[in-house]
Amino acid sequence: VVLMNRIFGKQKEVAPPPSLGDATNRIDASVSRLDEKIAKLEGELRRYKEQMKKAKGSAQQSIKKRAMQTLKQKKMYEGQRDQMAAQGFNIDSTKFAIDMVQDQQVAVQAIKAASTTLKAEQSKIKLDDVEDMHDDMEDLMEEMESINEVMGRSYGLGDDIDESELDAELSMLEDELESEDISDDLGMPDYLPTAPSAVPAAAAEPTPPVASTETQPVAPTPTGVDEFGLPIAQEN
Repeated sequence: VVLMNRIFGKQKEVAPPPSLGDATNRIDASVSRLDEKIAKLEGELRRYKEQMKKAKGSAQQSIKKRAMQTLKQKKMYEGQRDQMAAQGFNIDSTKFAIDMVQDQQVAVQAIKAASTTLKAEQSKIKLDDVEDMHDDMEDLMEEMESINEVMGRSYGLGDDIDESELDAELSMLEDELESEDISDDLGMPDYLPTAPSAVPAAAAEPTPPVASTETQPVAPTPTGVDEFGLPIAQEN
């Protein structure tokens, strides 16, 4: 190999092309230099403007000429800066498109890996087993309903009870309840003595009874009742 290199010469190594990042850095540096030059020229233009206010005649024309030259140079730098900024925008757009494609590739690879995992996991579940399990669950639920129905039955009640007899007994019970309600509405009999009402402690002092010399007549007792107005039991 050394001999061949001496005879035919060694092939020069080709430098790799600059990356988008390198191009962006160079463009940013150029734009920064142009901005500095433009700012310097703007300072000169302000100085010329102040001088023109004070100068007259040929001196004013000379200052104006230099100001025009400075303004042309400033316009040239601004045009170069705008071109460099447009190139930087194009490079940034290209870089963004490359990043987006790379992100899409990563997403596609992730989806492929997930699809393979999903197939492997799904192969562990058989549809027939799932259907059998579902049928078993339905059978278990039906059996539970049957057990609940049996457990809900009452003890000691036969099926041979006549419902008509139960209806008749229920009607009699309703009549008895209605009779009791009517009796409650009538209240106590008139011939029973009423309880004396309580006299409050703060009432006026009672008037002392005056002894009467006359004998009070005794009301005749009705036949068949005692002195309290209650019926007398008849002896057999």
